[in-house]
Amino acid sequence: MFIEQAHKGNNSCWRVLITSLFTAGVFLANFVLYLFMSKEQMDEAYQSMSEVPNNLSLIINLSPFIFLLLLLFFFVGILHKRSIISLTTSRDKVDFTKFFFSFVLIIILTLAGFTASYFSDNSEIIWNFNPTKFAVLFLVSILFFPFQIAYEEYLFRGYLMQQIGIITKNRWFPLIFTSVVFGLFHSANPEVAKMGFGVMLFYIGTGFFLGIITLMDESIELALGFHLGNNLMAALLITSDFSAIHTDAVFRYSGVENPVDMLNEMLVSIAIVYPIMLFIFAKKFKWTNWISKLSGKIENSASILN
Repeated sequence: MFIEQAHKGNNSCWRVLITSLFTAGVFLANFVLYLFMSKEQMDEAYQSMSEVPNNLSLIINLSPFIFLLLLLFFFVGILHKRSIISLTTSRDKVDFTKFFFSFVLIIILTLAGFTASYFSDNSEIIWNFNPTKFAVLFLVSILFFPFQIAYEEYLFRGYLMQQIGIITKNRWFPLIFTSVVFGLFHSANPEVAKMGFGVMLFYIGTGFFLGIITLMDESIELALGFHLGNNLMAALLITSDFSAIHTDAVFRYSGVENPVDMLNEMLVSIAIVYPIMLFIFAKKFKWTNWISKLSGKIENSASILN
């Protein structure tokens, strides 16, 4: 009943339009800007970003998400007359144990994968640890990444999935739509410019994974935990010159850019890590009725309105 939670609020068209434009506008503007910028302009923009000190650059990039998340909560509360809990879960209260389970699981799998890769070939991975800089990075990451991932999950897997679901009256379309749009809105990341649009398979695939666990669990708690753990590992564990944001991580990839190898490594997550996590989640939380939960119809249940 996760998508049906939207029926608890006021969903007139102008409210949905205003909320969507004001909260998702930054992604849309970024995407449009990317489409109209030449490769030379993009390279200049990335070069300018790389000249800013790493931790300051991270703060600059993540700070807007604080405002955007609060703005989303404001519109949901004031315009739609809904609670944040209804945007989070179909249950009566938020289950933080699910968040932490997903958070710890992706960290364990990421560290396991990195360890295996490191001991098989570490010729292009160098020690980059600086205690002072890393301490600042850790503090900044802990303070700012929760706002970034919460904004993206509450917007895509929460608000948009629910609103599109009650409009189309099914589950499969909001799953596909939010997953594809989630991927496309990351198209301005430097990785895409370096590796080509093939990397969009990773972003869209990640969107599908997050959408699936949201619909199967009837909440975004697992998605929040995964997203935070994944982004923290991306910032703290290893960095490279072609990362979306350069950080003072423990390790640094020093190899020559090889789009094919880099894309293959990212797609491993879709082919191996994500199915493993789905299997573990399904077993632990006893998920059933996959077809119905992922593609079934949406009903305007009287019980939801009460």
